[in-house]
Amino acid sequence: MDEKFHAVELLTVAEVAAALRVSKMTVYRKMHAGELTSVQFGRSFRVPASAIEAYMPAASGSHQT
Repeated sequence: MDEKFHAVELLTVAEVAAALRVSKMTVYRKMHAGELTSVQFGRSFRVPASAIEAYMPAASGSHQT
């Protein structure tokens, strides 16, 4: 098996919501809008931890005044 797959950490929608302190529905909206990368397994979604890290600088930069 390729070594790069061992480093991939996939989080559930509930874990992402808890980490970002938002509702699960907000996470689903971000995924369906294409703002947050996700992978679908059947009816379940998983979010790579790297996608959250990539999303955070964009989110924090949008609230500057």
